[in-house]
Amino acid sequence: MRTEFTPEQEAFRREVAEWLEEQLSGPFAAIRNLSSMSGEISKRLEWEKALGKAGYSAIAWPKEYGGRSATIAEQVIFAEEYARAGAPGRIGHLGVTMAGPTFIYFGTEEQKQQFLPPILSGDVLWAQGFSEPNAGSDLSNIRTKARLEEGPNGPEWVIEGQKIWTSLAQYAQWIFVLARTEEGSQGSKGISFLLVPIDQPGVELRPIKQMTGGAEFNETFFDGARTAAANIVGKPGEGWKVAMGLLSHERGASSLGIQMSFQTELQKVIDAANANGAAQDPLIRDRIARAHSGLKLMRYNALRTLSKGDNEMLSREAFIHKIYWGTWHKKLGELAMDVVGAPGLIAPTQDYAFDDLANIYLYTRSETIHGGTNQIQRNIISERGLGLPREPRG
Repeated sequence: MRTEFTPEQEAFRREVAEWLEEQLSGPFAAIRNLSSMSGEISKRLEWEKALGKAGYSAIAWPKEYGGRSATIAEQVIFAEEYARAGAPGRIGHLGVTMAGPTFIYFGTEEQKQQFLPPILSGDVLWAQGFSEPNAGSDLSNIRTKARLEEGPNGPEWVIEGQKIWTSLAQYAQWIFVLARTEEGSQGSKGISFLLVPIDQPGVELRPIKQMTGGAEFNETFFDGARTAAANIVGKPGEGWKVAMGLLSHERGASSLGIQMSFQTELQKVIDAANANGAAQDPLIRDRIARAHSGLKLMRYNALRTLSKGDNEMLSREAFIHKIYWGTWHKKLGELAMDVVGAPGLIAPTQDYAFDDLANIYLYTRSETIHGGTNQIQRNIISERGLGLPREPRG
């Protein structure tokens, strides 16, 4: 029994653990411990609907919008048990942990009624249209534009531009897009937060194949894509404020499950080190200990972020989260390869599918780049978190 949780909270833990075990040992056994975000798509879509039906899809949402109004402790418990059970990564997480909370705090009642129920039920998936080829980590430099025009059914936003690294967009029905809606605007000014249907002639997706063999990311092109004028969160020009609110959710509760998956990966590294004798090396043992302590610090910072309860802006604790976990995970990948040694360089199958530890190393090479490079994260921390003078720009 964990002394930091009440009997009621431990009862909730047992409820969650029992349901997950029943599902992942039965109808969803095929996706248990699934490491790829793009495998077994049909089952993963069914999984999203099963979570919704059982009331576990979005426990942090307020009850009036279909959630459980879960406390921080309950969110922590669910994230821990979800990862401990080997449940798959959420293919609908962008809707549940980012789009949905953004609609709740910034959206109109009409938007909440239209968009929240299908997210909750798992019937509609969302993609994120933030990064661009020339502004991947610096969102204030985006160039995608949108203008209002009269359409056959009333005023519509017409979007022109390109986004990149749009995760799982090939399975989504909607995408939230940051676009410039004020001609000549620069920086964080003049940006709006638009909601755009993907299945239309003006949207083209091009998958990007990764060195792990999957294709979770896409290039997304907008060539006259249209969406109703009402599909804007906040007022025109308030997109930056809405985006910062959205990122506070990405770097809060939703990170706890990621950390539990990191714990599972760390245990795989430890098991491999014990099996092949690498654990006898004092330098390897020291790096494993540092990885363990670093993961604990990551968890405590996420809890500290959650305890702030501010859903409209990033707390100072949240500013450091991305650079910390990206750097930590990259080091874990390097440790995994040093534990495995030369055999880790050989793909065991003809289709060059590497094992879990090698894939940790390959995948983590991207994590100090995607979602904001470490260099940009340091600028954000200094300028927005600490209020230091902005870096000189040409």
